[in-house]
Amino acid sequence: MPKLKTKKSIAKRFKITGTGKVVHYGSGGAHILSKKSSKRKRRIKQSSCLNNKGDVKMVKKLLPYK
Repeated sequence: MPKLKTKKSIAKRFKITGTGKVVHYGSGGAHILSKKSSKRKRRIKQSSCLNNKGDVKMVKKLLPYK
């Protein structure tokens, strides 16, 4: 069976930790920032773990190196 290719769009957005958790950054931090509060922008910048089991399974499938 051939090697699985990494889905580069997923590799740019997600990272798998050493314990197997999937880390991602919040959405909405790229543009139209003037109407968003400072508190909201700070929260968007922080990374967090992906909680939905189905999403975690999909991301791990598309990132075969971990």
